[in-house]
Amino acid sequence: MGRLFGTDGVRGVANADLTAEMALGLSVAAAHVLAEAGTFEGHKPLAVVGRDPRASGEFLEAAVVAGLASAGVDVLRVGVLPTPAVAYLTGSLGADLGVMLSASHNAMPDNGIKFFARGGHKLADELEDRIEGVYEEHRTGAPWDRPTGAGVGRVTSYDEGLDQYVAHLISVLPHRLDGLKIVLDEAHGAAARVSPEAFVRAGAEVVTLGAEPDGLNINDGCGSTHLDPLKTAVVEHGADLGIAHDGDADRCLAVDHEGNEVDGDQILAVLALAMRERSVLRADTVVATVMSNLGFKLALEREGLKLVQTAVGDRYVLEEMKEHGYALGGEQSGHVIILDHATTGDGTLTGLLLAARVAQSGRTLKDLASVMERLPQVLINVRDVDRSRVATSAELASAVADAERELGSTGRVLLRPSGTEPLVRVMVEAADIDQARSVAGRLADTVKSALG
Repeated sequence: MGRLFGTDGVRGVANADLTAEMALGLSVAAAHVLAEAGTFEGHKPLAVVGRDPRASGEFLEAAVVAGLASAGVDVLRVGVLPTPAVAYLTGSLGADLGVMLSASHNAMPDNGIKFFARGGHKLADELEDRIEGVYEEHRTGAPWDRPTGAGVGRVTSYDEGLDQYVAHLISVLPHRLDGLKIVLDEAHGAAARVSPEAFVRAGAEVVTLGAEPDGLNINDGCGSTHLDPLKTAVVEHGADLGIAHDGDADRCLAVDHEGNEVDGDQILAVLALAMRERSVLRADTVVATVMSNLGFKLALEREGLKLVQTAVGDRYVLEEMKEHGYALGGEQSGHVIILDHATTGDGTLTGLLLAARVAQSGRTLKDLASVMERLPQVLINVRDVDRSRVATSAELASAVADAERELGSTGRVLLRPSGTEPLVRVMVEAADIDQARSVAGRLADTVKSALG
């Protein structure tokens, strides 16, 4: 069996790859592994379980809750809430485990399971590996040690989670949003109630898009993966800015008052300067991944800030931040982690802080984002190839070397297998967009021929 856990939990097509049986089995395995690790020692364990609005989340949630309760874990079922809300509640309620059912920005047929440890932090790789091993052992026939009688877990609906999470978001804002008009695209996802409530409580006038989830329309032509509706709405409504989330609202992308996209790199740059001004950007350092635009690195250098880069995936950004005590990190895709206030990427918090900077500074988002100039960057997703051979293909290595010689010091090439989808990402940066497209196209063709 290949590794089930990717960079962001277990994902697949719901009821095909990710079945109710798997969800139940993984939940029981997680309970047993954490018990063996001593997490539950001396008390009855407690878990927080939430989900995004996908239709498949209904039966997968039931399976997860059943698995945990059958393993002796009490469950607080918080319903449809963003991933960062489940992480926050896991910590604030003193739970031993958090579970989020979501496939984030993926299309509706997919779903996923993400586990949080005590405090709301992602599980360590070794614990995920152990959960997989225990799951596989029992899937093939080994009986579980099951509690009975009063030893089984109890299940309770917990409806206070939304208000508690929104109150937390408002409490950490450095400036109110009074006077700002903001368009929010909720991707028909998990933040459809939370995000508008938070922005209104913070003082903004709010226009919403994609805030009517029906279980089937999540990420469908809206949200952070489809910014055109937001761009149009911001201009039509004369808004100061727009904020877009993905399905589970751990991402945030933005649009300025003219309808221009403001990506994760630019958001990080804006927030870094704001945090330095408030003396909360520890070590004057930002953590980002190797996918960050070269223009981001140059902007930070010009402003006297340091950049630490990691492998792609917000879990690696978070690991670096926790190890060295850094306060800000994130990804170009819009995962932004403000470690003083969140244990994972939080799209609503990021959007609120970005808007607060606009309100506090009196400057437009366009002006604030101009701190960095994005170099032309082309990203091609090559599907239906063997992503496991990216690092070992001689043909691919030769093509990359040729491309790097052509670009010289004015650009760069990055090839990486996706951690959540069956594809290889080809990224090329160059001083000229036509050159970037040409090089990226050739490399994508080589990926298909070498790994197809």
